[in-house]
Amino acid sequence: MKYIVCFILLFSSHIALAKSVYVTDSMKFTLRSGESSSHKIIKMLPSGTRLTLLGENKATGYSQVKTSSGVVGYIPTRFTLSKPISKWYLEKANKELEVLQAENKQLKATLKELKQNNSGALSSNAELTKERDQLSTELSDLRQTASNAIQLKRQNVELQERVVHVERELQQIKREKQALEDSTSQDWFLYGGILSFLGIFFGLLIPKISWQRKHSSNWDTF
Repeated sequence: MKYIVCFILLFSSHIALAKSVYVTDSMKFTLRSGESSSHKIIKMLPSGTRLTLLGENKATGYSQVKTSSGVVGYIPTRFTLSKPISKWYLEKANKELEVLQAENKQLKATLKELKQNNSGALSSNAELTKERDQLSTELSDLRQTASNAIQLKRQNVELQERVVHVERELQQIKREKQALEDSTSQDWFLYGGILSFLGIFFGLLIPKISWQRKHSSNWDTF
């Protein structure tokens, strides 16, 4: 029974715990092939080295560990910690700081590029605004010109209508003038005929009147 209990304790001490442990600070420690200081040294481990805990024997005070490169050995349990040492935290913080500084540098470069692009965009926006105002002015001028053209066209149509009306009135006046001239010619022709008739009439009448006077005068002398 005693042997069974010892076997169980020994077996349980080598059960894989699947957690990480770290070598204590500011020293180098030996990783040995067995659970004593008389076993062969496999590797020297700097402080802060990360190891995978495979088992722990409380009776011998040794823990079975594996390095990140896959080397398996034994190290005194008292030289391991469940948390990284302050130096490891400092190195980790420095690495994170370097990453953050690089990101900050990248962000500054990106911000500078964005400012340049923003400046270019503002300049382009100002140019576009100026061009828009110029186009608006030209459009207003075109609308005014179009409005004037429409008004001129309307006035031209009205003038053409007035010209046609005036031409019609002129033609009517010409016809009336021609009719008046024709009527005047006829009147003068009539007047000429009447005068000619009167001339002939008086030409025949006057000698007769003179003869009658002369004849009457001769009778008076008797």
